[in-house]
Amino acid sequence: MDKTRRATRICFALAGVMLVACPVLMQLFAHSGGAFFPAYRSFSRAWISLLAHIMAIAPFALWDTGALVLIIVAIAVLVRCIRKRQGIALWFSLVALVVAWSAFSFTAGWALNHYAPPLASEIGLETHESSVEELAAATQHYLEEAARLAPQVPRDADGTLIRQDFFELARIAGTSYAELGQRYEIFQGPELPVKALLVWGPPLLYSGHTGIFWAPTGESGVPLDTADADQPFIMCHEAAHRLGLADEREANFAAFLACASSDDARLAYSGYYNAFAYCLNALAAADRDRAQQVLDEVAATELYDGAALVFADRAATREHYDRYEGPFEDVGTAVNDSYLRSFGQEQGVKSYGLVVDYLIAWYEAGDSRGVSPVEGG
Repeated sequence: MDKTRRATRICFALAGVMLVACPVLMQLFAHSGGAFFPAYRSFSRAWISLLAHIMAIAPFALWDTGALVLIIVAIAVLVRCIRKRQGIALWFSLVALVVAWSAFSFTAGWALNHYAPPLASEIGLETHESSVEELAAATQHYLEEAARLAPQVPRDADGTLIRQDFFELARIAGTSYAELGQRYEIFQGPELPVKALLVWGPPLLYSGHTGIFWAPTGESGVPLDTADADQPFIMCHEAAHRLGLADEREANFAAFLACASSDDARLAYSGYYNAFAYCLNALAAADRDRAQQVLDEVAATELYDGAALVFADRAATREHYDRYEGPFEDVGTAVNDSYLRSFGQEQGVKSYGLVVDYLIAWYEAGDSRGVSPVEGG
């Protein structure tokens, strides 16, 4: 009995220390984070790379299935403890230890990258507050590029995107930063396939999310049922998190760069398709009439057929995700919003859309299908 009590106290004590350490580290980095970079990012990348290589034994996320097994075992053990009326305190202490270790590993091993210097400064990109006309010009550019690429992506006779092999795309997305890494150190890191989420994939989609990077195991995961036009971009977004890019806006921009620099038409199209979507949403919010004018102008050119495919893909994407709408989406959004704000992203979930600032700057610097328009790296 004494040994059990001692083990219980030790577990609770260790859990308490790790849980307290998380906000302490967050405050330390929030107030003087710049002093810890690039050293922290190098440490984080090495740690995540080690974990990712260990977990590379399976094409699906091991934490995904492992969490379910762990929950089932924990419930079974709890029931046994209740029946025997002993070991309940130890059970709670072990659960607390597992939760605390996950939180500490997540925070100390990766999430403090939220306080890193901006990606723009790492690659020599100058962002600025843009006018509606500048946003309109960028929107038109990305639509034109997407329209040129749209016919090159595998499609049915009616123009519908053909569902591609998930694991092939996951492998390509995993190596998509190799070329960028030769020019910019920030993009160097593990080139392992993105993982499939077999168990928690559907619940994740119902919560309004299309992917997750689980830092305690170094795994970038994407549900199998993401929309066809989005899938390569989403995979590259989660792979960007694995490189230490914690900021959602920067992960989105990195995903665009990875896709746009790819020789694979599926990735290139997905990158420009999403860049156009982000810019169009921002333009429509600022000036709906100007947004419609951009669409009409491109549709009136020789790119009409390609633009029509892009518009059809947008409609198919909306229809695809409409199937997952429900009450859990609001809960998922609220949780993610709180998480992002806790790490200094004051816009919360809106920070996903702030990638537009980067996209406008990239276009103005001379975007040229994978050829860097800026000096750097």
